[in-house]
Amino acid sequence: MKSAVETLEPTKVKLTVEVEYDELKPSIDHAYKHIAEQVNIPGFRKGKVPPRIVDQRIGWGAVVEHAVNEGLSGFYRDAIGAEELRPLGQPEVEVTQIPEKAGEGQLSFVAEVEVRPELELPELSGIDLTVETTEVSDEDVAERLESLRERFGTLVGIDRPAAEGDYVVIDLKAVIGDEEIDSVSGVSYQIGSGNMLDGLDEALTGLSAEETTTFTTKLAGGEHEGEEATVTVTATSVKERELPEADDDFAQMASEFDTIDELKADLREQAASTKTNDQAVAARDALLEKLLEAVDVPVPSGVVEAEVHRHLEQEGRLEDDEHRAEVTVDATKAITNQILLDTLAEKLEVQVGQGELIEYLVQASQQYGMEPQQFIQTLDQSGQIPAMVGEVARSKALAVALRDIEVKDSEGNVVDLTEFIGSAEDDEAAAAATEAAQSAIADSDESADSSPESAESADSSPESADSADEATKA
Repeated sequence: MKSAVETLEPTKVKLTVEVEYDELKPSIDHAYKHIAEQVNIPGFRKGKVPPRIVDQRIGWGAVVEHAVNEGLSGFYRDAIGAEELRPLGQPEVEVTQIPEKAGEGQLSFVAEVEVRPELELPELSGIDLTVETTEVSDEDVAERLESLRERFGTLVGIDRPAAEGDYVVIDLKAVIGDEEIDSVSGVSYQIGSGNMLDGLDEALTGLSAEETTTFTTKLAGGEHEGEEATVTVTATSVKERELPEADDDFAQMASEFDTIDELKADLREQAASTKTNDQAVAARDALLEKLLEAVDVPVPSGVVEAEVHRHLEQEGRLEDDEHRAEVTVDATKAITNQILLDTLAEKLEVQVGQGELIEYLVQASQQYGMEPQQFIQTLDQSGQIPAMVGEVARSKALAVALRDIEVKDSEGNVVDLTEFIGSAEDDEAAAAATEAAQSAIADSDESADSSPESAESADSSPESADSADEATKA
């Protein structure tokens, strides 16, 4: 097989492939066999029709079409591998030549496909990163203590106008013109949360129990999305959260500690731990931003358009041009990051261990509310495991890159991120464990193959051979 590549754009190439007849012959032989199994020709049993009879009755065109359809994807993959291309989307393929008759000619085709562009990454050792310190202030502790007190607070009715932070039980009705389009009753709402209607916080502020007001707002969802509606809201009651005193009794009620000082000390440790975790996240985010600033990443427009279409189609919003613009920005950013991180992972020769992949899949399964085994089986059946490996590799690439970068906090102290980014020794141990597991599986397979009973059973069962053939096709 011969192949050649022509660069059409930084993210698009034209691949020309020529396949000799001998390379196409296995697919042609399979085409004859498949057609022979499908047709009824007097004087021949199904599956036993000779190729020359197939040519006479069905035609060479049907045979070669079947062979090309069967073999094209494999030849395309081989050419992609030979030319070391990294496709990002589906190719547009045109067959330009096929064998004119059995035993002669060749298959030729061209494929235009968007590919990952070549990027020149900066030297990691020359990148400076700064993150916030892990110093915990009294305000940090007070904020955590306040949050804990709020968890144990109680709502009590108040005889005053509602203010930000108060809880108001409301009845609400929205109308457009003379049509009532929505109404709710007895809903508890915290002023300032901003999770219902624009303008509701302002309308409720200053409202006492059993008072009513009206305001106009633009609806954010539903069949009347974007339309102006008149909303009438009544505050049936106003309550505030009453917090327990921050004393020893509270410490004993809300924690395993006997005194408020012990509780505050523990909250300080929690805050320090959170800030340490935040340092690792901030360092990874900062590194990505530095790389994006240093590298011009061409983005394949077709890949972006395909992702935007898929997203909008799932939402049923293909005609929403405003939302399309928002999704396009997000998709462009995501694909830009993916291209950059894939290049980084390749440069650093990042390998994903079996344990790392399983850990990622278990965490992902929890996000989808599925059992890990069921989640992994679903991904495997849909061919998504390689994509998951890519996700892990991209995330790991940033961690591996940080090992070559000196990260400092805002006070100039060097930050040790080993706990979060691991070390080369960790990678070697994970690789050794994965290799050992794969070796054990291979040894087990060899033992099964060498069993005389297994060999005899396989050879003597035509049904087993047929089943194995079908499984191979699947």
